[in-house]
Amino acid sequence: MLNTKHTFLTVKLFNFFLYGSISILMSFFPLYFQESGFSTVAIGMMMAGGPFVSIFANPFWGYWSDRLQNIRRILMIMLLGNIIVVQFVFQMNSLTLVFITMLCFFLFQTPLFSQSNSLILNTIEGTSYKFGTFRLWGSLGWAIMAIAASPLIDVVGINNLWVIYTFMLFLTILFSFKLPTGKVEGSKKVEKGGYSRALFGNKYFLVFVLLGVMISVPNSMNQTFSSLYIDELGGSVVLIGWAAFLTAIFEVPVFLLFDKYLKKNIPTMIGCLVFVSLLFVLRWFLMSLATSPVQIIFIQMLHSISFGGYYYIGTTLTAELIPVELRASGQAIYALTWGGISGIIAGVFGGWMFQNLGPQTMYQVSTLIASCGVIGFAMLWIWIRKDSQYKVEHGKAMSGGLE
Repeated sequence: MLNTKHTFLTVKLFNFFLYGSISILMSFFPLYFQESGFSTVAIGMMMAGGPFVSIFANPFWGYWSDRLQNIRRILMIMLLGNIIVVQFVFQMNSLTLVFITMLCFFLFQTPLFSQSNSLILNTIEGTSYKFGTFRLWGSLGWAIMAIAASPLIDVVGINNLWVIYTFMLFLTILFSFKLPTGKVEGSKKVEKGGYSRALFGNKYFLVFVLLGVMISVPNSMNQTFSSLYIDELGGSVVLIGWAAFLTAIFEVPVFLLFDKYLKKNIPTMIGCLVFVSLLFVLRWFLMSLATSPVQIIFIQMLHSISFGGYYYIGTTLTAELIPVELRASGQAIYALTWGGISGIIAGVFGGWMFQNLGPQTMYQVSTLIASCGVIGFAMLWIWIRKDSQYKVEHGKAMSGGLE
């Protein structure tokens, strides 16, 4: 029992420092590049490199996690690659060299969250613990480290961002040595030819992933350019830190509430996705009306229930639809919903709109795109409820499993 509690605590602390490290980097990366003299279009292109690489990186690392049945080893490899490559990013001034190095960095960075989610799900398999109890430590790390780092960056300067990030990532690597392997006892080995069939044979999972792009594009735009929006309206580095803090800290009660009340029933989860997608629409509409950095900070508080809710439901839904032995790959594909093609569109198209049309127009377009996602999820919800044959043939999946 003591060993089990120690293992669970290690997973929680690992997520705390992992998300805390990435929050420091992603919250201030655009500001760092702007300080280095790059335009918003160039910044958008560099940040779009992450989603582009994730198209290959997420399935690649997910496949090897499932193949080796050792998620811990894959996480350690990615963290080591991350801390090495990022040093080169901060030492280069040429746009071409920075862009190429960022592509290498994203190869190791973009799959970290999906693989850590798989580790959580596999670790708690067969126990009474819920996903949100562990994932909320990531939100705490994201919030606390962003707010703690902002005054420090204000003192030492944005050019020394690499020192803070390297230190935090080093702590994350130390905790990774004590992680469980993430192998689920009794899981079946995937038969030859069964890998693609198990992942892409479920039509509802495919539609869910495709519709997620509609929600992901505006969210990726906001993640990339919200700090520049705050800066444009006269906000400071400290305010950017507060914005990152408020986007994450209220995810904690959201995850706990979903742990307690969300039913592992596919129509119910799709219905919840319709609701949280509507909150995304409201959020981007309010952002298009913002006239001060303080307003943006308060609007960003909607992130907790919009992104937090979608993230939790999507992770749980994927775990229900994909066999346990392919869980890492399933989560990797779900992660592409929040990256991949949608992230490329967000970086390039969003950067162009921000620079040429202004942030207000960018958020107006985001409102329209998210509205299309709401309509799509509503149609999917109606489709599933009417599909009585699916309920009969896959009754186990509808109540929390998949044969």
